[in-house]
Amino acid sequence: MRAVRLNEIGGPQNLHLEEAPLPQPGEGDALVRVRAAAFNRRDVFISQGLYPGIVLPKTLGSDGAGEIAALGPGASAATHLAVGDEVVIDPMLDWGRDPRVWDAKGSSILGMPRDGTFAQYVVVPAANVYAKPHGLTIHEAAAIPLAGLTAYRAIFTRGQLKPGETVLITGVGGGVQTFALSFAKRAGAHTIVTSGSDEKLAFAKSLGAYVTLNYKTMPDWHKAARAAGPIDLVIDSSGGETLAKAIDAVVPGGRIVVYGGTNGDATIKMFPLFWKHVTILGTSMGSPQDFAAMLALFDDGTLKPAIDRIYEMSDVVAAAEKMASSTQFGKIVLDIDD
Repeated sequence: MRAVRLNEIGGPQNLHLEEAPLPQPGEGDALVRVRAAAFNRRDVFISQGLYPGIVLPKTLGSDGAGEIAALGPGASAATHLAVGDEVVIDPMLDWGRDPRVWDAKGSSILGMPRDGTFAQYVVVPAANVYAKPHGLTIHEAAAIPLAGLTAYRAIFTRGQLKPGETVLITGVGGGVQTFALSFAKRAGAHTIVTSGSDEKLAFAKSLGAYVTLNYKTMPDWHKAARAAGPIDLVIDSSGGETLAKAIDAVVPGGRIVVYGGTNGDATIKMFPLFWKHVTILGTSMGSPQDFAAMLALFDDGTLKPAIDRIYEMSDVVAAAEKMASSTQFGKIVLDIDD
């Protein structure tokens, strides 16, 4: 089969399209013929050596959709799906028994250290394949998994967003925050978003963002957000100064959910944290229950993922460099050709 392999660290230019052995499903596994895959920031970080536990060579990719090509022994007991069914893959492997938190010692994410979806075929546990929502194309389905799962858990499982509340989504444009915007709108919430790009803010506006704020041209964006609120919930992946400003922006009794730290560690003022009874919640990926509930949001076909561009498999380096540039809005998808 053809696969995108990373053989050595050095950045996106070290991703190579190669011939690789066809994997075989083991006990409880499903072999999926991948038709489309999608990038996450994680893939770029791995190529740059900025990720823990890297083992090379490896096929990257956490997001994928296609059809079941074969089922290993005992796999039928783990899924109601059959060979030929169109599926989308849950990339969170071995979450563990506690839906509140993943098993940090036993769990992992597809694409490192286990070979991922940037290939014509991938083997995953049969329990990790779900029927593709009928209203989505195969490329749209492939764009959903990791970012959609992370956003769902941040918004609903951890953030407990309710209809009519106002949510502030910082740094909109990437996959997770774009899904967070779409999910919040579907839930009947008011949305305020920030970005350093007016182009991304315009796109967010077209997706239903209520208020858009450019944090580069408006250093006191948190004050403007607070004035446009009241802000009940903040979804943040930046950390740093952004998190400190989010504490200032949120209402007394408000919640802040953090799933990343691209701006580094935060130095925060303690007084507004305890005086306002603010709750700060951490989150990562999501449980199987989160994935099933997230996927159900797409069942009727009215909700669609934002896709920046679809690249051919042979253009994987260009796709990865686009991801590294942070200029995309939504997901970058790979067409996994025959």
